[in-house]
Amino acid sequence: MDYEELYQKMQALEKEFSDKLALAQKTFKSMAKNSEKGDLKALAKDLSAMGVFIGECESLVAGYSAAAEGFDAGEYMESGDFAGQMTAFCEKLAVDVKGEYPVYEMFPFKVKIDGENHELVVDRRRVQCCRPLYFVKSIKQSQEKLNKASFNVTAFLNELARAYDVAVKYKDKPGKAGSAEQDIHLKDIYEFLAPMQRFRKEYDMQSFAFDLARLYGSDAETAKDGRSYQFGTSRNAGKLIRILDKDGREQYLGTIRFYKRDRLESPGAVGV
Repeated sequence: MDYEELYQKMQALEKEFSDKLALAQKTFKSMAKNSEKGDLKALAKDLSAMGVFIGECESLVAGYSAAAEGFDAGEYMESGDFAGQMTAFCEKLAVDVKGEYPVYEMFPFKVKIDGENHELVVDRRRVQCCRPLYFVKSIKQSQEKLNKASFNVTAFLNELARAYDVAVKYKDKPGKAGSAEQDIHLKDIYEFLAPMQRFRKEYDMQSFAFDLARLYGSDAETAKDGRSYQFGTSRNAGKLIRILDKDGREQYLGTIRFYKRDRLESPGAVGV
């Protein structure tokens, strides 16, 4: 089952429909003119022609309706045909996609195919779309729009540094002196950036990952207090955050460390 085949049929009907409507509009103008002039013979011919156009349009509407209603959207979505064509178009249009039916990531968007309701869920927004090509194009446009949006990398870096400091204090055990320069999981820091559930609806993990990606691809080197930062990885796969770098390559970030430049730089924590 392929929606593109149905779409081609509907396009052919739309072209014929458009032509009929154009002729009907031309005939309507003639009707109005002949009515104004009082040319009843010509008006009668126009009315007869208009009746034919209306009959032909009704036939086209019936054909259009039959084509649309004959397409089993539920079967298309639930069988995996939609998903297979969607991922194929992602590859063709260079849209990064990760996952398997019914949940995918098209960074920074989370996409879920809801076959039962014939819908797509993009993050928390429900989308009515049974055409994979159109959907992938809309995702690509949204990605391009996000990438072009203004981003204050300095402000984000400073907020990240403050949340990092809180996370370090929270991690240190009472009565035990800890190091101010530690590798802290980014997912733990996110909880301090958005500490309440209602804040996480406004700023979810995918938004955080997208901001990290923009920081990762920026030239920013130090926070406001002069500290440098360094991303690291982690052996805990559940703590990794997947991003795309500025060249569209997949990267996984696990931790971050803020440190003063006069200290010996660490290669980043592995297995935190």
